[in-house]
Amino acid sequence: MTDGTEDVVGGPANSHHVAAQGDAAPVLVCRGLLKRYDRRVAVDDVGFHILPGERYGLLGPNGAGKTTTISMVCGLLRPDGGDVEVAGTRVDPAATAAKANIGYVPQEIALYPDLTARENLRFFARLYGLRGTARDERVAACLELVGLADRADERVDTYSGGMQRRLNIAAGLLHQPRLLVLDEPTVGVDPQSRNAILESVEALGRSGLAVLYTTHYMEEAQRLCDRIGILDEGKLVAEGTREELVALMGGRDRVRLSADGNLDALATSLAGVEGVEQVSTGDGVIELTVRDARQVLPRVFAGATASGAAVTGVDVVEPDLEAVFLHLTGKALRD
Repeated sequence: MTDGTEDVVGGPANSHHVAAQGDAAPVLVCRGLLKRYDRRVAVDDVGFHILPGERYGLLGPNGAGKTTTISMVCGLLRPDGGDVEVAGTRVDPAATAAKANIGYVPQEIALYPDLTARENLRFFARLYGLRGTARDERVAACLELVGLADRADERVDTYSGGMQRRLNIAAGLLHQPRLLVLDEPTVGVDPQSRNAILESVEALGRSGLAVLYTTHYMEEAQRLCDRIGILDEGKLVAEGTREELVALMGGRDRVRLSADGNLDALATSLAGVEGVEQVSTGDGVIELTVRDARQVLPRVFAGATASGAAVTGVDVVEPDLEAVFLHLTGKALRD
């Protein structure tokens, strides 16, 4: 893997590098993953793959099974059924060969605050067996990749939260893994650090690294991910490119209403309106999934009047990933 620092370009994800790797063997293959906790099935027959250079987004509301799936992918949790292969080697909690091909970056910061960034990376590099010049070169490359080369000799406890998360990613790249697993790497970071993280992930994909990415920010998934899998209640309910997923909406529109009155009562009333397929409330608005907003809106207004509410604003949104997610799970991504 190259360090991928050159030709960093922002903007929407594209699949040119995936197409170029189309005949290559997948780096990650998950087959029929199953995990139970007592009588509850947390992950139910989940399977997907990631090609070299592909950025795969795993999305789902809280409790959908994302963390459990990632734990099985990284060999931290043994599945009750199915299996995981990374770079052709089966992943097992007791085996180390496959784990050597995985770089796992958890949500929690796993750094020593009283050491500098360089000292942290040197320490972790030694754990991976890197020594001497090879270690120092790899540490320097990873610091450059995440944009911290000029702050390398400052203590981590002087870093912002976003800088610490960027260094966390650098630590996961030291051993040059074939698969990088990023679990919500931008939670709670400032906009500048978020953009730096996203640019780094884009560069890593172009360098040929396979990336498994989870996030609660739909705009990140739309920007970064070549393909997306949507988990809900332990099942992979949909998978595909952004265009393929949006096509699942079949011409449905999303309508956002603001109104004066009892929103819960209004939502209940609108659920019975012909052409309204889904209703949710949150942040003082009502969101509807409808077939052909132009035909349905007059009936929506009539239903609002009948329920005693006054509509104060209407926003019609063309189908996007957020609409697809809401349609498939009945929840917003951040719920």
